[in-house]
Amino acid sequence: MTPARNPEPCRIVVMASGNGSNLQAIIDAVRDGRIPDSKIIGLIVNRGKAFATQRAEKAGIPWEYFNLVSHGFQAKGEKDPQRVQEARDHYDAALARKLLDGDYKPDLVILAGWMYVFGKQFLGPLEAAGIKIINLHPALPGQYDGTNAIGRAFDDFQAGKIKGTGIMVHYVITQVDRGEPILVREIECREGEELSELEQRIHSHEHELIVEAAAKVTKEIQRKKGLLQQ
Repeated sequence: MTPARNPEPCRIVVMASGNGSNLQAIIDAVRDGRIPDSKIIGLIVNRGKAFATQRAEKAGIPWEYFNLVSHGFQAKGEKDPQRVQEARDHYDAALARKLLDGDYKPDLVILAGWMYVFGKQFLGPLEAAGIKIINLHPALPGQYDGTNAIGRAFDDFQAGKIKGTGIMVHYVITQVDRGEPILVREIECREGEELSELEQRIHSHEHELIVEAAAKVTKEIQRKKGLLQQ
């Protein structure tokens, strides 16, 4: 049976820290229907000069800057572990409230180059509200969690430890890059290739994968809401 058209689109908030090329891929896919029955209702950035904001403005998407230090949660240069953790907890809780109690109220949050690790003060309230959070990571499940994933894979390939790497989109949990994978794509490493070339190849696949994963998740969200016929 053909799915019924949903009169209430899946509400998506995108969070980014930099250039926003993955945001642009999501914008384009929502516009042309590859991410069906969906609307990007806002962008949140944690870096004031993130080019992602210009992409949002061009697409008519409202955006907001919300930063751990600039918005007074953590003192600049703070090194004390306890104070840093307390600041992050307060920031996470405030951001959760912003999404849940403000004008956003999303069905889905997409981390598209969001360079900050969330803790339970953010993830817990969104999970309790039934809001899915997904993230793109340039590595295969269980490999190269965290930062510099491509560089570490490149070094291991050069050392003969691996033959290839990959990318995945996964659900976000408190353990960094350990949430359930939604989609995975393997990418071969090539002899004689420079790190920059591997990075470029991986990035060329990221846009496709994050769009495919977002489409899959939004369809699941709509089914659960009972707005799509099986």
